[in-house]
Amino acid sequence: METPDAYRGGITVRRALELPGLRSGLPEVVAGAERLDRPVRWVHAGEVPNIASLLKGGELLLTTGLGLGTRPAEQRAFVRRLTERGIAALVVELGHRFTRLPSAIVDTARADGLPLVQLHREVPFVTVTEEIHTEIVNGHYALLRRADEVHRRCTEVLLGGGGVPRVLSILAEFAGNPVFLETADGELLYAAGPGGEQTAAEPLQVWEGLRGRPGARLAPPAGTVLVDVPGGGQGAPRARLVLPAVDAPPHPVHRMAAERAAGLLAVVLMQARQEEELAARGRGDFLTDLAEGRIAPGDAPAQARLLGFRPAGTGPLLPVVMRLSPAGGTWASLARTVLEELSAVGVPVLLGVRPVEGRVPLLVGLRSAADRVAAALRTGVERAGLDRAGAGPPVVVVGRPGDWDTVPATLRHTAEAATAAQGLTGRAWYDARRLDIELLLWRLRDDPDLAAFVDRALGPLRDHDATARPPLLPTLETYLSHTGRKAETARELHLNRQTLYNRLARISELLATDLDDPESILTLNLALRARRHLASR
Repeated sequence: METPDAYRGGITVRRALELPGLRSGLPEVVAGAERLDRPVRWVHAGEVPNIASLLKGGELLLTTGLGLGTRPAEQRAFVRRLTERGIAALVVELGHRFTRLPSAIVDTARADGLPLVQLHREVPFVTVTEEIHTEIVNGHYALLRRADEVHRRCTEVLLGGGGVPRVLSILAEFAGNPVFLETADGELLYAAGPGGEQTAAEPLQVWEGLRGRPGARLAPPAGTVLVDVPGGGQGAPRARLVLPAVDAPPHPVHRMAAERAAGLLAVVLMQARQEEELAARGRGDFLTDLAEGRIAPGDAPAQARLLGFRPAGTGPLLPVVMRLSPAGGTWASLARTVLEELSAVGVPVLLGVRPVEGRVPLLVGLRSAADRVAAALRTGVERAGLDRAGAGPPVVVVGRPGDWDTVPATLRHTAEAATAAQGLTGRAWYDARRLDIELLLWRLRDDPDLAAFVDRALGPLRDHDATARPPLLPTLETYLSHTGRKAETARELHLNRQTLYNRLARISELLATDLDDPESILTLNLALRARRHLASR
């Protein structure tokens, strides 16, 4: 069985006393015998009174006692300063300054828990230093070799077709503790235990115990090793390895192994994301080619089956398109999330992405309402972080159900309607057939006659809002969206009835029109819709 030193690297005070250099001095431990397992980071020899200021902690200090002082108060202060500095041990060679260590030094070391050793024979300090430093270097080299061996095993597993769970199992076996891989947001991705009888609980039970309560953030115990898996973009981690101190405290070699494994996992996760995104883009290309007539309807079912779309029976197909402003984000995660949401309720779906166009086309086996498809798409946007990447709210447009012969034209119309509907946020989804006016105005957005129409219809109101408050265009938009129902308009704008009446009267005056006239209402509705398309050019 390997000792803890095999995992720490370096040596302990106890091991240093067993080496030939110090052993030849007939060492006698006079204080701190219970703390001889302290690790020795380095060795230092010195005889100056202020030597504590030269140390960083973890050193084994060799001295003949010339700097310890002659008065008990000086000697006590000398030992306390060393304790505060956190040295590993104090070794005093008798003969030059002391024939026996003064009680002030021994009692203070005992009180402070500082290992204190006196050497009854003279030893060459340079020999002691070389021996201990060699042991320390060899120990660290042994740690590197052990970590490299774990890295080699993980690499072989990945090259042999094993995935993330197998890598985590190797780490868990090596560390003797469960190992977890979580997202940057703290959600569990994978878990692995060391196996056998080394752990008292299953990894998932350990994870829940560390969280404290469902939905809470992970609260790892002291000593837990946390290692970021790089590759999340803009310097952020893609994920995080967690090696909690459950059955035994992790040692430096476990951190080394985890850091090497994190590099491998970064490549694996990046490759998985790229493969998922490439597959999603391939499905997006297929649906785009189908919509634009580059794939014959008769060939489409077979190609769709190759892409994993196998709706049961011969029921109608539902074209759906979600539109986002082109923005950065994890499109593969979006596709995966939507597929998970719809697959969970048994809805067959062929989903693709077109990141450059900010478009997500789908074909859905019509066994679920459009509400569920729209909800799955919005959930996917949130979980993929696309709503935080400057994309704005998604617009979901649902086309007319049909068969493979009608899908191409319907899918093309749905995609165009989704583009025309960009910026609309009032509904969870829109019927493409009710967006034909939006689509017509969008197609005319570059026509100067459309801009002239908007200027004639809304120009006076636009000029008023540029210099006066409150602005009146929002009031008109809300009034028209409620088809002239004043009570609902006042409620949405948080206005009392009289204030609303005054604003409507002012709008009617500025536009020289009757807001109760159907023709005037139609003109203003079209002008407001056209204004949105002109602003989006």
